[in-house]
Amino acid sequence: MIDSLLQRPPAPLVGVLLGLVVVAAYALINERVGVIGGISDFVERASARRPALGWKAWFVVGVLGGGLAFRLLAGGSSVQHGYGWLTRNIGSDVVVGAVLVVAGGLIGYGSKAAGGCTSGNGLGGCSAGSPASLVATGTFMATAIAASFVIKAVT
Repeated sequence: MIDSLLQRPPAPLVGVLLGLVVVAAYALINERVGVIGGISDFVERASARRPALGWKAWFVVGVLGGGLAFRLLAGGSSVQHGYGWLTRNIGSDVVVGAVLVVAGGLIGYGSKAAGGCTSGNGLGGCSAGSPASLVATGTFMATAIAASFVIKAVT
């Protein structure tokens, strides 16, 4: 079992499972799937604007818990060389950590400004045919493609 955890599942299987999660969220609770709403639930609970954690917060707990369970069951890291280009070119774990924290903060801010994260807009919003989500997802993808070309040109 441990060896099978270190292999990526087939992409079509992952796609079907993600699709089932999106459909289940719509069918059972009439809500879009996304992580930024869960983070917002935690912030609202911590600032006493919400009396209890909502389902999206528990969704985030499940995503993080699933990742932790995978890591513990696999018994070893499936990441062989740190954070790739970032680790190779910066070297210092402290600086890499600082870059990742700042990048995460910027992504969180952008997600909130865009009305959802990439998973919320890409999976939930596009599935619902939301024009705003279609534009946001197109922007995410175009930016990622452009950034990959810039990184390739620089390195």
